[in-house]
Amino acid sequence: MTQPTAKPAATAAGPQTHDIDTGAGASSDALPNPLPRPAGELEKLEAVWRTPRGWRFITSVNNTNIGLLYIGTALLFFLLAGVLGLLIRTQLAVPENTLLGAGTYNQVFTMHGTVMMFLFAIPVVEAIAVYLLPNMLGARDLPFPRLSAYAFWAYAFGGLAFFCTLFVGLAPDGGWFMYPPLTGMKYSPGLNADFWLLGIGFIEISAIAGAIELIVGILFTRAPGMTLGRMPVYAWAMLVVGVMIVFAFPAVIAGTALLELERAFDWPFFIPERGGDPLLWQHLFWFFGHPEVYIIFLPAAGMVSTMIPTIAGTPLVGRRAIVAALVGVGVFSFGLWAHHMFTAGLGVLEMSFVSAASMAVAVPTAIQVFAWIATLWKGNVQRGAPTLFLLGFMFIFVLGGLTGVMVAVIPFDWQVHDTYFIVAHFHYVLIGGMVFPVFAAMYYWMPLINGNRLSEQLARPVFWLMFGGFNVSFFPMHVTGLLGMPRRVYTYAADLGWNGLNLLSTAGAYAFAAGVLLFFYDAMRTLRRPEREVGNPWNAATLEWLPSEDYGNRSIPRIASAEPLWDQPALAREVGQGAHYLPQSALGARETIATSPVAASPRYLLVLPGDSWLPVLAAFGTAAFFLLLTVKANVLAWTGGAVAVASTIAWLWQSDRPAPLDRHAGVDIGGGLRLPVGAVRTGSHSWWATIIMLVVDASIFASFAFAYLHLSMRLQVCPPPGSTLPPVSLAWLSAGLLALGSVLVWLATRAIGKRRLPWLVLAALGCALASFVVDQHGLRQAGLDGSANGWAAAVAALAAYQGLHIVLLVLLAPYLALRAWRRHLTERSRATLDNIALIWHYTTLQGMAWLAAVRLVPLLME
Repeated sequence: MTQPTAKPAATAAGPQTHDIDTGAGASSDALPNPLPRPAGELEKLEAVWRTPRGWRFITSVNNTNIGLLYIGTALLFFLLAGVLGLLIRTQLAVPENTLLGAGTYNQVFTMHGTVMMFLFAIPVVEAIAVYLLPNMLGARDLPFPRLSAYAFWAYAFGGLAFFCTLFVGLAPDGGWFMYPPLTGMKYSPGLNADFWLLGIGFIEISAIAGAIELIVGILFTRAPGMTLGRMPVYAWAMLVVGVMIVFAFPAVIAGTALLELERAFDWPFFIPERGGDPLLWQHLFWFFGHPEVYIIFLPAAGMVSTMIPTIAGTPLVGRRAIVAALVGVGVFSFGLWAHHMFTAGLGVLEMSFVSAASMAVAVPTAIQVFAWIATLWKGNVQRGAPTLFLLGFMFIFVLGGLTGVMVAVIPFDWQVHDTYFIVAHFHYVLIGGMVFPVFAAMYYWMPLINGNRLSEQLARPVFWLMFGGFNVSFFPMHVTGLLGMPRRVYTYAADLGWNGLNLLSTAGAYAFAAGVLLFFYDAMRTLRRPEREVGNPWNAATLEWLPSEDYGNRSIPRIASAEPLWDQPALAREVGQGAHYLPQSALGARETIATSPVAASPRYLLVLPGDSWLPVLAAFGTAAFFLLLTVKANVLAWTGGAVAVASTIAWLWQSDRPAPLDRHAGVDIGGGLRLPVGAVRTGSHSWWATIIMLVVDASIFASFAFAYLHLSMRLQVCPPPGSTLPPVSLAWLSAGLLALGSVLVWLATRAIGKRRLPWLVLAALGCALASFVVDQHGLRQAGLDGSANGWAAAVAALAAYQGLHIVLLVLLAPYLALRAWRRHLTERSRATLDNIALIWHYTTLQGMAWLAAVRLVPLLME
């Protein structure tokens, strides 16, 4: 194997020194520290970060442990979905096959798509990020370790329970896209659709929790000196993806909520004869669904941009252009949702804009592909397993991109829509664009787990079985689709000319599966081998290859370039000797450095929560609530919900202890630099996490508002005959009460240490409850019945979502008051107060927005 060539000028010069703005008047010249570290310092650091042993391992919140569990669970779902895929191909291998009946086949293909998209593709990219990013950014952990643990356990509990519905005949059978009216009560009266709606809904919430963690971690916990310009491209990709999740996933959460409300309470959002519209589901679903394709692809692209410079032994060509392309793809992706609706009867002008955007998104994608090819051309390429899978990825993904441009042409899409041509296209994009890079990543980063690399000898048959089997399986489907074979059929007649192509596709699928099984055999064999020193086997440039243990790096490095391990060849030794920042546990707790979002200047010492059962209990309670509610076990469901709420409150109470030191005095983190402990208001990472959470919240509300607007525009008269709006006077009274509550909370934020603080909060709660009562009285006075028509159901959904926020305030206000009475709120420990104030003010704005929306839309339509 050819060894990569590092940058000659940098290696000759040795470690480079670049001044950074520490924010505390410290000079970078103080690093590295040549003095030996105090005795016992490392032992204390190891004790604080030690992973629990035995059955207590499940209480771990360390990113490396959670990341490995996350990756392993996602790969399990990949195998399970693959088995379902083989059942599909076996059924279609020959005409008029009776292996699977029509009903069973519907469940199998629905679960195959659902598991692949929701339980493998999205979780695995978040899982790899949870495992890699802290070390790649030079941090000890992500800023909310218990949130990562909660996100994983909610996904694991819920996903496994959801998959088991297949064995009791309750698996969803309406396709992974769940189009109404097929999934309404008229055509799907059983619980099958409910399991999809409630199960997938909370799994998406888990994905959003992971996205918030990643966004805040990337922006606020990078190593000092790692400016945005020096940040790894993979981190850039995950930052873009996190923002995309924040705006895209709320639409599907809103859509699933509306469809479940229709099924459970007969609110006819999607029933045309009662004022609903099935196309509303398609708009909401594909506003999530098409960005999701890029949410899956961009992390893989980020991994490719990280691996290719290493295997080529040269810096990435066009690095800034690639970062710009990542952002461009993220922006374009939100203009493509109607790409899936060209046959739905939309206007020609609207379809033309979407068609143009569908073609334009190929430009930033092509920029990345050409940059990767140029990097390989420029460098001295290692001929190892990662290289094989990366080359296979580029070949397959480019073919998928070409067919993507083809289906962006509206007349062509009309011909191939819902045929096997589309099946071939999206498998080329998704498997080529994500699965092959993930397998390259597992070959590349596997040594980080126990120091052992996967077998190069076995990698070749693994690759050729997967690459050859994939193309043999899916390329013929282009032809099958052009010959007219529709999607989602469980059998076909023998005289249609599809027999040989289907048999060939099935043979290819089994070859692909054989390659996957051979890979997992090699992976299990490698993981069972004795641990060895990890080192830097690929001579990579990024920080994840620094020596690390449970606590991450021995000290947090100071970064001076985008390729730190190439430009600072002594960095690994210095970090391992504790010569950089925070070589100790300054407060006897788990800690990392919080830095500024742009320049990565040290700002404050971030104290992290330790291992706990509470995230596990909260996740179990959440999964139990949604899944038991599906089978109408209401008492047990609400018990699970109570467990989830109680565990979350206890977890927050533990995590938000008063700062152990005066935040202005600060602690020594090495190199002559002292940092304050924690931060408040806009300087706090938790404040920004709350802002991101509220953006998600506002996006869900916007989706409900879109549903109201969409259904209103279908009416000839708005409100429809038989429906009226509550009196204007009650709307003004409700808005006034909400505003008064926000004023009281604002006064509470300025009453730290005063006895009136908890009473101001409780008075604000009284105003919020009074506003809710007024809203409900107005709806009753107007005789508004959500089951009357689609318009009334949309109004009721907006009111219910506002009511859900009032329930949240009922939980938060006593919690805040109790913290005030226990004297846990101080000027240097006020995150609870500031963050709850943000939620309160948002609830006020949302309440005013829904009241205004239901009033203004009918006026605009007069």
